[in-house]
Parts: sequence; structure tokens; C-alpha cells
Amino acid sequence: MTACRPVLAALFTGSILVVAAPASAQTTTTPGELSVEPPTLTALGVDWKIGGDDNRNARVEVSFRKKGSGDWRGALPLLRLQREQVNGRVGGPSFTDARNAAENAAAIASRSPAPATAHAGGGRGGAGGGETGPFAFSPFAYTAPNMFSGSVFDLEPDTDYEVRLVLSDPDGVRGEAQKIVAARTRREPQPAAGGKTYHVYPVGYDGPRQEPSFTGLMAAYYMGAAHFDYQNAYPPRVQPGDTILVHAGLYVSDRFHYMNGAPRPGYLALATVFDGTYYLSQSGTPERPIAIKAAGDGEAIFDGDGAQNLFNVMAANYNYFEGLTIRNTNVAFLAGIKGIGGASGFTLKRSKIYNVGRAVHTDWSGSKNFYIADNTFVGRHDPDRMMGWNGAIWQKFPGYPELLVSEYAIKIYGQGHVVAHNYLAHWHDGVDIATYGNPDGTPNEIADRFPMSIDITDNDIYNMGDNCVETDGGGRNIRVFRNRCFNTAAGGLSAQPLFGGPVYFVRNLVYNGPGSGSLKYVATPAGVLCYQNTFIGEVNVAGPASNEHFRNNLILAQGASEAVFTVGTFTNYSTSDYNGFRPNRDAATSFQWNSPPFEMAADYVKPPMVRRYKTLAEYTGATGQDAHSVLVDYDVFVGVTPPDMSDPQRLYDPARFDFRLKPGSAAVDRGIALPNITDGFTGRAPDLGAYEIDAPVPQYGPRPAARPSTDHGAQR
Repeated sequence: MTACRPVLAALFTGSILVVAAPASAQTTTTPGELSVEPPTLTALGVDWKIGGDDNRNARVEVSFRKKGSGDWRGALPLLRLQREQVNGRVGGPSFTDARNAAENAAAIASRSPAPATAHAGGGRGGAGGGETGPFAFSPFAYTAPNMFSGSVFDLEPDTDYEVRLVLSDPDGVRGEAQKIVAARTRREPQPAAGGKTYHVYPVGYDGPRQEPSFTGLMAAYYMGAAHFDYQNAYPPRVQPGDTILVHAGLYVSDRFHYMNGAPRPGYLALATVFDGTYYLSQSGTPERPIAIKAAGDGEAIFDGDGAQNLFNVMAANYNYFEGLTIRNTNVAFLAGIKGIGGASGFTLKRSKIYNVGRAVHTDWSGSKNFYIADNTFVGRHDPDRMMGWNGAIWQKFPGYPELLVSEYAIKIYGQGHVVAHNYLAHWHDGVDIATYGNPDGTPNEIADRFPMSIDITDNDIYNMGDNCVETDGGGRNIRVFRNRCFNTAAGGLSAQPLFGGPVYFVRNLVYNGPGSGSLKYVATPAGVLCYQNTFIGEVNVAGPASNEHFRNNLILAQGASEAVFTVGTFTNYSTSDYNGFRPNRDAATSFQWNSPPFEMAADYVKPPMVRRYKTLAEYTGATGQDAHSVLVDYDVFVGVTPPDMSDPQRLYDPARFDFRLKPGSAAVDRGIALPNITDGFTGRAPDLGAYEIDAPVPQYGPRPAARPSTDHGAQR
């Protein structure tokens, strides 16, 4: 077996020489279309399509600089995509029956139902699909392009940059091999200067007012508040650049009494008759949003009175919300629905949302440039213990399965979104990309509808019934950086599926995943880069996935599964190295590397070969993976103990742990330099895990200047 193992020709690019290309293949590379993805505040993504390179030995080196400066800085090479297949299946028949995938693809293309004779077993739910199962038809049938894709990150907002790309191929490049592209990062959304300001007060307020003043939000947003039958009568008052200041008080409607007057005079002025929803339909612009923000004279509370949806902004682009408290509704902000419509430029900052079922939702593919930052989201799930929805570990506890009273805090889809520095507690999921199905236009991507360029960074996520972050449904350049995930019932970070990638999991901290460990790669994701994370909980990514890569991670077992590290992959150019592992004591299998026969570059039809190893040395010797990885234990940290698997419902407080590395420990100086990630490392080499010695610990959750004045963690 050793003679057939893959050659680790490049340590962190995904450009791995597996086998020689057939004589009829095109081994030279022809550059094609180069495009810059919609920028976020701190990252730029680029895509470079190519022809040829069938032997997969081309590379694209990346460097960047501020426009006009002299020095170029290195970034990670672009990830090589090479027609990886995504069919969204879970379980054996999902990849053993190629005909089923072909039938699904044809049915999607023709908008027709799945064949009546769908083959047994194949659904996203795994076993039990086929003719009688609930998932006989898979909504996924996607093949990644032949291309390179990647990101430059940790940039400054509102700044012009140049990115230099150099394409090389030992077999030759037919065309222009170097390109320099210019792009500007976005600025943080802010209310505009120079617009009109309107003041809103609650019903019953009898104090001094700033003018022009109105009772209730709708009276200011529109030319009048529709109290009863005139619900559709009034045009908008606000224009791009205007600001509505919401003064302190409780805003809650008497939505079930007709006309204005008895029994509660004035409450119908809030104009949310019957369904209780604020329908906002006026659009601002990126430079001049329509701002609705707290006036700063006390807490401004919007209470939904049990309404299904409180704010409907599906028709309102570039509406900006700041400093508000929102509670007692199922969906706080509805910003888009697949196949119907949705908003772009939605902003939510420094607000508190609790006692809701969903906080922010869009699954409309045209949504762009959301900014959701420095908020507190508290769900309705049990704040005192963890509960999952699936798996034998939870079935013995009262309350199983988890009741879905708060499904997710944030679900987004589209391009250019930023979800940063939020605190999220007591949900089923924290932050999700919508599992939308095939990207619009598949197999021909619609450029402004493909899900890409999304940042999920620096969030503090606590007590999830499923996952902390789901990148499920994402396409390219999904960046999940520096999040802290504590107490997650079914895996911290999820990729289920991904359409080519890259998705970046970088410098995240996951602690206590008693159900299934730290990562979840299922439903055939493609293009996952997992770098520099600290995982307290096994990595069991049996997938199968494609084109997946691991570098500089700390992975310490907690007893959720036997093996500390299990990889399932369709591609023998998936790689792993420079990691630190702490296996479970006395485990018969500590490592698994399940892939096609080593002489094959990829196989999407037959199930991967299962390979099990007791020791790191056996695993490395047989597969060639993790040749520079080391064994570690919990003593590499200043103050961390393993979770207690005898009490899986227990919640652990992050404040009681110190994940900084001890100087001289086995995790120090054992990594490999990753440009744009490990820049400025101390010592001989980068350290393993999320924290570098002598580097500041990240600020998880709302930043100090943005922290809410009242803690609503106990208000559910």
C-alpha cells in the first residue's frame, strides 16, 4: 500500500499529484475568466477559471498590497477545484449508484419530478430513502468548475487593494500567467449625514418631544399610520439617508381590536393590525441607508405580542437597525424567501433579540451585503442543560428530542454578507447558510446568485441543539474565522454540502460536542480548508467529502466517538498534516482515512475504502498523511480539562477555561507557516491551534463599545 500512497507535493494548496494524466488529457493550463467576488469589510475573494491541467499540478500564488504601497504580502495560494461532484447524499447508495445522481440532475434540469423508480437508500436522511423514504429525490446535482478560487482576508475596511495572481504549471501555461486585480473592501454601514430625522414615541408617552415626532414607527416611516382598513393607503415618508430615532418605551400593538379608540386608545396607531407585522418597503442605498435606531434615552422595546413575524423587510433594501430590543415573535426579521424575493443591504447592529424562534432569515439568492454585528441573540431553549435532536446519547434524557422552539438565530444566503461579533445562546443552530439546493442556474452558474463571499467571524456561540455554524449550501469563499463554540449537541462546525469551495474554518475554538464531536462534513461537500483550529471533541468527518485539507489544528478526543480523527473523502488529493492529536485512551482505532484506492485521483461512484489504524505512526506509514503531526494531551493548555462524557447535558462556562498554550508544550512551534493566517508568529514556527503564544486572545462576541447595557440571558 505504501508504494501507492499520494504524493504530498504541496502542503496547503490542494494541488496534489496523484497519478499521471492519461495520454489524451490536456496537461498544460489555459487561463480563462478571472473575476473578483463581492467584497466584504475585511476580505476579497477571487475566482480564476482555467482549461486543462488534467494532471492537477498547476498553482496560483497570491500576494496583495494596499493600492499605491510598495510591498507585496503573501496570501494562501488559491484552492484548485477540479470538477468535484456534489450530490448531497448521505450513506452508501448516495455514491454507489451513479445512475441515480444522473437521474436527479436530469430531473432538476427539466424541472420534472424524480423518477418513480428512484434507487433505494439515497436521501439526505441516509438510510431509508429510495421509493419509500422521504428523500428519494436529492435536490443537489452539481459539478464544480475547472478553476482556482480563494480569499485574501483580515484586510482593512473601506480600503483599496491590489491582488497579484501568478499561475504556474510545469507542463506550461498557454496565455497570460500573471494578473493584478484591484478591489475595495466595504465600509461598515452607518446612518447617513444630511438626511431628515424623525422622532418616534410609544403610545401613552406624555413627556416633552423632539420634533417632528410621531406615535409609533409606521407613522414616521409612512405618511400616516394605517389604523384599520387603510392599511395600504399611505406612501413612504422616509427617503434614502433619513433616520428614525426610536425613543425609550414599549412598542406593542393591540392588533385584535378594530378602529382607534376603546378599549386601548392609541394602540392601533402602531399600524400592525391583525398579523402584528411591520411591513417596511422603502429602500435606501449603500451610502444612504434608511436608519431606524434607538434614540439613546433608554431601552426601546419592540414586543411582537406573539406575532409570526415582526419586521418584514423583504422589499426594503438598505434598511438599517441599531440599538433596539426585539422580543416575543417567531421571526424577528424576515428578509427573503427562496423563489419569491428579498432584500439587500440589511443591517442589524448593537441590538438585543430574545424570546424569538428565528432572529434573521433570508434564503433568497439575490440577497447581498448584510451586516449583522455586535448583537445579542438569546433563544428559548433550556439555558441550564444541553439537549439534542438525534442520536442515542440523548434518548435517555427527559425532553428528547429537542423541541424546536428557537430554530436558528441567523440564516443567510447570497453574497457579501458579514456576521461578526455576536453573542448567540440557546438555539438549535447559531449561524446558518441556507441549504438552498443547487445554486441558481446549475449547471451554468448565475454570477450574481451564486452563494459566495460570506464572513462569519468572531462570534461567541453557546448551547446549541445542533450546530454552532452551518456553512451548508455555501459555494465559494465562505470564511468562518475566530468563532468560539461551547456546548454543541451535534457538531460545532458543519459543511453539508458545499459547492466547490473553498470554505475556510480558521482559528475557531470548539469545546464539548458530546453528540458527534467538533466537525460535521456530510452530504458530499467539496472544498473545505480547516486550518489552525482548537477542537476539544473528535473530528469525525466521514463525509464523504472532496478536496478537504487540514493544517495546524489541535484535535483532542473527549470520548464522543472512538477515533480522534476520521476522514472520508472521494479524492486522494485531500490532505492532512502538521496537526496535534490526543487519541482516546485504549481505543482500538484512533485514526481512519477512507478514500478511493490510492492509484485513483478520485472516485465518486464506489464507496471509499475504509482504513483503520490504532496509532499515529501506523496511520502515517500507511497513508502518507500527517507525517509532521504530533501527539498532545490536555496539558498543552494553561487551564483546560476534558468534558465529562458521563454527563453529556452539562453546560461548560468558557470563563472557567484558559486555552492559551503553555510555553514549551508539545503544541508550540509545531505548525507550518500559512501566509495571511500565521503572519507574525513567534518562535521557530507557528504554534498549533487557535491561539499563538504572545498573541492577543480574540474578542468573541460584542465588542466592549458595542455591548448592550442589559443582559437578557435569563429573559426567555
